[in-house]
Amino acid sequence: MRTADSEPSTTPSFFSSSLAARTRASDVGLRGGTVAYWTYEPVRTTPETRTILVIHGFRGDHHGLLRVADQLPDMRLIMPDLPGFGSSEAFVDGEHSVRRYGQFIGDFMEALGLGPDTVLLGHSFGSIIAAHFVADHPQAVRPLILVNPIAAPALEGPKGLMTRLAVLYYRVSARLPHTLGLLLLRSRLIVRVMSVAMAKTKDKELLRFIHGQHHAYFSAFANRESLLESFTASVSSNVSEVAAKLTLPVLLVAGEKDEIALLRDQHKLAALLPDGTLEVIPGVGHLIHYETPEPAAGFIRRFLKDHAA
Repeated sequence: MRTADSEPSTTPSFFSSSLAARTRASDVGLRGGTVAYWTYEPVRTTPETRTILVIHGFRGDHHGLLRVADQLPDMRLIMPDLPGFGSSEAFVDGEHSVRRYGQFIGDFMEALGLGPDTVLLGHSFGSIIAAHFVADHPQAVRPLILVNPIAAPALEGPKGLMTRLAVLYYRVSARLPHTLGLLLLRSRLIVRVMSVAMAKTKDKELLRFIHGQHHAYFSAFANRESLLESFTASVSSNVSEVAAKLTLPVLLVAGEKDEIALLRDQHKLAALLPDGTLEVIPGVGHLIHYETPEPAAGFIRRFLKDHAA
């Protein structure tokens, strides 16, 4: 068992004073590995309080969604570090694929006794995992929320070249001698380049906070092999390929300036969903969870009110 006191310190101005009081940190053993997860209890329970299971994106961990959790004090959020990231161990029984991560969601929900009224939320790579899980288990959760969803194949279109360069980066890092490979993967310069490329805010304090978060948590992965497998999974699948199977209500929260999950692809994805709602936040890119948590939480709260348990 872990405690909230084990959490790294955060910048007070970007979190409310009540967030720490809502936090409970725990571990659970699944298929021979240990998964760390955090529960954020509601400040007060109301008839509209829901339990939301949150699946973070590639190279992140639960910290990335904390500002969104902070903006939902009337909800219970459960946020695991995906196996291979943060404080969770890598899978010991197979590669880190979309299918295996979907199996993890099922195992995790069963271990915690989470029923079909659970709301599933996925960000970025987490949107792929969540969507594929729901496509394979249509009665497991309701509804589904995807933030900065990966709506189209990563190797196609204008971002295809950058994706291929990223593939080369992860493959070379995995093949270099161990120490040199880790140095490349955890390079502060490369992490800063990634962070700068994604951030759209002009607020210098917020930008400093975002860079600090990425430096603190982007390099918290289990090993090079699991990281390469996860990255390969993240660029080999997308939400659109299972959109027709997502018959439950689905909320898409997109960034107007997202250069990873392009807005035009979000509109195409929304058109493929049997029961989809697209909300676009202006002026933000792929970091909705850091830059615009308030409007994102507002869309989530309204969507859940419209789709009660």
